[in-house]
Amino acid sequence: MDFSFSEEQEMLRELAREILEKELSPERVKQVEASPDWFDRELWAGLAAANLLGTAIPEEHGGMGFGIEELVILFEELGRTVAPTPAFAALALAALPIAQFGSDEQKRSWLPRIASGETILTAAVVDADSRDPMSPATHARQNGDGWILEGHKRFVPALGIAERVLVPAATGRGVGIFLVDPQLRGVRSEAHRTSTGEPLWELELDDVRVPAGDVLGGEPSDGPARVTWMVLAALSAVNATQVGVSERALELTAKYVSEREQFGQPIGAFQAVQHRLADCFGDLDAMRWSHWRAVWRLAHGLDAGREAAVAKFWAADAGSRIANTAMHVHGGMGVDMDFPIHRYFLWSKFLELSLGSAAPTLAWLGKDMARQGPKEIA
Repeated sequence: MDFSFSEEQEMLRELAREILEKELSPERVKQVEASPDWFDRELWAGLAAANLLGTAIPEEHGGMGFGIEELVILFEELGRTVAPTPAFAALALAALPIAQFGSDEQKRSWLPRIASGETILTAAVVDADSRDPMSPATHARQNGDGWILEGHKRFVPALGIAERVLVPAATGRGVGIFLVDPQLRGVRSEAHRTSTGEPLWELELDDVRVPAGDVLGGEPSDGPARVTWMVLAALSAVNATQVGVSERALELTAKYVSEREQFGQPIGAFQAVQHRLADCFGDLDAMRWSHWRAVWRLAHGLDAGREAAVAKFWAADAGSRIANTAMHVHGGMGVDMDFPIHRYFLWSKFLELSLGSAAPTLAWLGKDMARQGPKEIA
């Protein structure tokens, strides 16, 4: 395991940071957050022009040809700037699984258009009637040369602007992933605004007919492994975003305590403040390295289920502590809606709960260890 970054990875980070910090002022973020789509289209076009939307898309389909390791570097930078874009939906939930498992026709149809910013796709991995995304209650039955889907999904990002939504569904022979057109008959959706302003959608499927060509990879037989990989990749994107959010929140807080004076000296000189921030920096390191261990294993085709859960626990638990400390140390400025730190607090809380908060993740880890025992570190 090697956690050092290559020259290409460092260059990608620098490019993403340069574009995002140049384009996204707090005023612009505030304006985009108030828009119905919660989508900075101008920034999205800029990321496409730099080919950053194609980070994990093969070169033959218009991308850079990198993988999940490079993509989560982009997500860290998106988290640092709390960028209101559909990147999680389009790049992590859709482009990664299509690039990994899609048929040749599916790759040709969708990946170049995602890389160019022409289209948005998303996925519905949270099932309303199942706590295990690898065992969805949503089901599909074969009908002639196609499939009929029934089910209820929650917390679907970017559905209002998506051309397709990837839907995992039980088939009776396993789990398949279906590319569903949101305009099909029998598809109903409703948006709900989160605390960050981002709309998440409920998706109901009632007798929805999907052609056989819209099964990811052409056949649902290998679906369980594909859904597992898809969920682990999504967790990695969430964890990477939380690392970026927390890192930038700490930078803003360190700057604030070095400038805010009380009793004739900066409040950063007080031991109580120093101790709290030191704890936060320790938490940030734990988040970062547990996250990168899981990503490394996933990128190298190794079992990463337990490692991804450990990383999600740290992202949720430590991310919450960092966000709370940043707000507390900022005092009254922390609740000023025109001051940027509150936005990092809201994002951190949203990411803490995305795809499982700390307590259920820890419970899953305990059950997994009781069932399989400890694993050798590799």
